[in-house]
Amino acid sequence: MSNKMNTGVIKTAIVGYGLSAKTFHLPFIESLPEFEVSAISSSQTDALKQDWPNAAHYLSAEEMLQNSDAQLVIITAPNDVHFSLAKLALENNKHVILEKPFVTNIADGQTLITLAKEKGLVLSVYHNRRWDGDFMTIKKLMAENTLGNIKHFESHFDRFRPIAVQRWRENAQDGGGILFDLGPHLIDQALQLFGLPDAITAQCKIMREGATNIDYFNLTLHYPDKLALLSASLFCAAPNLRFNIQGDRANYRKWGLDPQEDRLKTGVLPTTTDWGQENQDQYGHLYFEDSSQVAKTELGGYQHFFVQMAKAINSGAKPPVSAEDALWNIKLIKLAMESSRLGKTIKVLL
Repeated sequence: MSNKMNTGVIKTAIVGYGLSAKTFHLPFIESLPEFEVSAISSSQTDALKQDWPNAAHYLSAEEMLQNSDAQLVIITAPNDVHFSLAKLALENNKHVILEKPFVTNIADGQTLITLAKEKGLVLSVYHNRRWDGDFMTIKKLMAENTLGNIKHFESHFDRFRPIAVQRWRENAQDGGGILFDLGPHLIDQALQLFGLPDAITAQCKIMREGATNIDYFNLTLHYPDKLALLSASLFCAAPNLRFNIQGDRANYRKWGLDPQEDRLKTGVLPTTTDWGQENQDQYGHLYFEDSSQVAKTELGGYQHFFVQMAKAINSGAKPPVSAEDALWNIKLIKLAMESSRLGKTIKVLL
């Protein structure tokens, strides 16, 4: 909770000018009245001059964090520098949003949490898929007890990328691979629905020729009354089975990914309330013993993360995603890697 209150527009600096910044952050900072883009650090000088002529431009993220007048910094740099940049931002009295994953080492995450509390600053992690429409649909179905007691929860984030390519997300030895890239989405959603599991069993593999980091994972979270299976494969050319949930009253199945990412990539700005509404042909289905029906997807919206972040900065409300929640993602990723290495189930200790 922040004790550094702000009453005006929040001056916001962005570290990086790649896919994450352009797709998942700048459209919202640009569209929402609570924020303004005050500075961006990137080596893409010409692009920044053309796209953001009114913002301050820095070649060095460190220089920007030390010298800009930004109140909030959004860090979209590679995973292995999340800790050092977030630490520097906090030391310079700036609120911080980190792209997921939070950090690559548990101790680093705890250091940031402690520092933010000492400084009275808001530290949050961009687990935007809490605001996916299909995930919000599952929360609604659970709240209404439509599915009954859930016994089997299956969540996929599959793609068809069978050829390894040279890019940092895949090759970085500290925080690279899809367990750090896609795993946080699936883990965070499961923890939001069911809390911490009792144990985890995992297979984390390098499957593609020439790959140097994990490119396939299958995690089983063990709960007293259910199992949650979380998986990501880069060999899935078929439609992605996003969710398969089996309860003792009904089942819910959903194919395809939330449309917000694709719309943002095509330049759609989140300026209308229904911009993230899924098309009817993508709705999931409810299956009962003797019947089935279409389940309308709830209206998602990543803008809710930023609106809540503004409230946290301006009035001391809770951040949209707590750093403590985000750190449990990292703890479970580390346990998954250990489970896979040892070939056994590992207990999750509080």
